[in-house]
Amino acid sequence: MRKKIILLSILILAAGGGYYAWQKNRTLPLAQQYKTAKAEKGDVIQTVSANGTLNPVILVNVGTQVSGTVKRLYADFNDHVKAGQILAELDPALFNGKVGQSEANLANARASLDLTSANEARSLALYNQGYVAKQDLDAAIQAKRASQAQVRLARAQLARDRTNLNYSIIRSPVSGVVIDRQIDVGQTVAASFQTPTLFRIAQDLRNMQIDSSFAEADIGHIQVGQEVRFTVDAFSGRFFAGRVSQVRLNATVQQNVVTYDVVVSVDNPEQILKPGMTAYVNIVIAQRKSVLLVPNAAFRFKPQGEQKAGSGTIYLIRNGKLAAVQVSAGITDNKMTEIIEGDVRPGDSVVTGVATPPDEGSQSSFRMRML
Repeated sequence: MRKKIILLSILILAAGGGYYAWQKNRTLPLAQQYKTAKAEKGDVIQTVSANGTLNPVILVNVGTQVSGTVKRLYADFNDHVKAGQILAELDPALFNGKVGQSEANLANARASLDLTSANEARSLALYNQGYVAKQDLDAAIQAKRASQAQVRLARAQLARDRTNLNYSIIRSPVSGVVIDRQIDVGQTVAASFQTPTLFRIAQDLRNMQIDSSFAEADIGHIQVGQEVRFTVDAFSGRFFAGRVSQVRLNATVQQNVVTYDVVVSVDNPEQILKPGMTAYVNIVIAQRKSVLLVPNAAFRFKPQGEQKAGSGTIYLIRNGKLAAVQVSAGITDNKMTEIIEGDVRPGDSVVTGVATPPDEGSQSSFRMRML
């Protein structure tokens, strides 16, 4: 019985020692319990972002002031045109007819003027000789003046009809590139209440602009002259440069969201940027060089079961312990944040999250080995 008691005691001590060793192995160092990153010196650039559309700086909509049927086209998409160059021609038959009618009306008015002028001269001579009354002379003078007015009216109508005939030939008002053509031969265009757009001409595609909308929370950081970087889907991975040229005061409100138009000037010497492309714009509002940086995730971490000390608190691993440090944050690039003040030094281990715990399979195998 005594031997059994001694053997049982030895087994109990061995089991206790094994459990102690297992528990000790199970408690991992802090560096393995948490995800960490090193505080380091570096550069940080803070930006605000929005989407925009690339457009020519000067885009002219070419319309027509008269109605008619398109007879000929002299320009097409992507054609380079000069100022005054013919783009299209409307059927001039109706306009020629009106010009002919006005010319006939003018000739008739001139003939009437000749007759009334002769009557006035005769009436004046007879009046001076006492053969006609003053009333007859006044009637002759009035008839001549009416004929003169008819001549002026006929001339004005002829000038109008000749102008409309000239308008039937559509010319380019500027030199540039045709980026849109909205008519075809045989199509009827009507210029009744609103001038229809026939062509759209970009004056110079080497200079373009981005029209973008920024939220009111960001507009206070944006000023004319700030640097801009942007990308387009057509050239993935390539960054283009620009500069803020205008912050428009006219606000747009959609679903209670207030935005402001920001215009970005862009040089396009290669002419690879096309009108209508979507630009993903980043405006640089602040930048710092060689400052202390920590990951943004450090400001979101909170130890399990503990109340975080404050919004400006991060946690470090120092001397094998978790230490809360109060800091003042500067600018951020949405990945790293500048540390302005606080007991943080380059190389410190900053906690960014909780490490993934060991899987159950490894723990089960460990228990089996202990048994």
